[in-house]
Amino acid sequence: MKKTAVLVVASLMILGQAYAQAKPRVKTEETKTVKEKATTEHYTFPLSDKVTRQEVTFKNRYGITIAADLYLPKNIGSAPLAALAISGPFGAVKEQSSGLYAQAMAERGFAALAFDPSYTGESGGEPRHVASPDINTEDFSAAVDFLGLQPSVDRNRIGIIGICGWAGMALNAVAVDKRVKAVATTSMYDMSRVMAKGYNDAVTLEQRTKALEQMGQQRWADAEKGTPAPSTNNLPEKLQGNEPQFVVDYFNYYKTPRGFHPNSINSNGAWTATSPLSFMNMPLLTYIKEISPRPVLLIAGEKAHSRYFSEDAYKAAAGQKELMIIPNATHVDLYDKTDIIPFDKLTSFFNEHLKTEKAAQAERAKGIGAANGK
Repeated sequence: MKKTAVLVVASLMILGQAYAQAKPRVKTEETKTVKEKATTEHYTFPLSDKVTRQEVTFKNRYGITIAADLYLPKNIGSAPLAALAISGPFGAVKEQSSGLYAQAMAERGFAALAFDPSYTGESGGEPRHVASPDINTEDFSAAVDFLGLQPSVDRNRIGIIGICGWAGMALNAVAVDKRVKAVATTSMYDMSRVMAKGYNDAVTLEQRTKALEQMGQQRWADAEKGTPAPSTNNLPEKLQGNEPQFVVDYFNYYKTPRGFHPNSINSNGAWTATSPLSFMNMPLLTYIKEISPRPVLLIAGEKAHSRYFSEDAYKAAAGQKELMIIPNATHVDLYDKTDIIPFDKLTSFFNEHLKTEKAAQAERAKGIGAANGK
């Protein structure tokens, strides 16, 4: 049943993919020395001259310290900003795609926080490289906690962007966290669905049972050794020429200078072999209808192998919802291709749904006046 492990556990490999506020790390890009930048940092995109970036930390509800970068537009003035919490893809870090998104949205006037999920990147949590549908959902709410305490942020105007595997966690977080006013996802993966059922729900009950049995045995081995074993289903160090196109796409992002980062699990590590267990037993999108009446924007590439996750989430969601398919785009295109990622659409979506109360009242009054013929 080697195929079973490939169908289920391989999904972990490439799916690609603050209740109490801690003191922020105080150094900004402007105050770091050249040596510090060269030895401690590696971002996959240049810092925009339109924003500031500050390293911060905060704790989630489980006491895990989350590391994040807070992006703010320069010359923000005195009025508090609408804010966005951003994370993803699955197995990535804040110096990759989520940081790029945060910077782009800060350029457009938002306070934007890109964070490393628990157990990954510079965030805390032991053992390393564990994923959890519950704790990683909580990470988004902890980011909302942090944003709501910032003097530059209007806590009544906070939204979320989830990328790839963290998009499912983002939707799950917004369903339960009523403080969040709007949510958008790009290249969404429902991690619990793909781990439980495989791509396109191809895993049979027999295969699922066999995979769970194998992971049960792995738990004995981990308990004996005292440390969890890594998954063996990782991106190859070199392409052989017979890989599926989506594996090639992941490789071309995570394993090349385009997107490589030493802290990224997909670039330079492996999830624990037993990480799929909780995902296989806890469906993330069970309460997606409860996001309504708050709006949902789902963005996917026309040629993305993951497109069906966004389409099915759109069908399951209630109320204000929109599905945007990007022509000719693949799953990974929406990680970093700024000429393809619809930042203008994300900006208009969040500007519309994270209005100030004063602006919303003026709009309602204008609508009433128009209805009365004034």
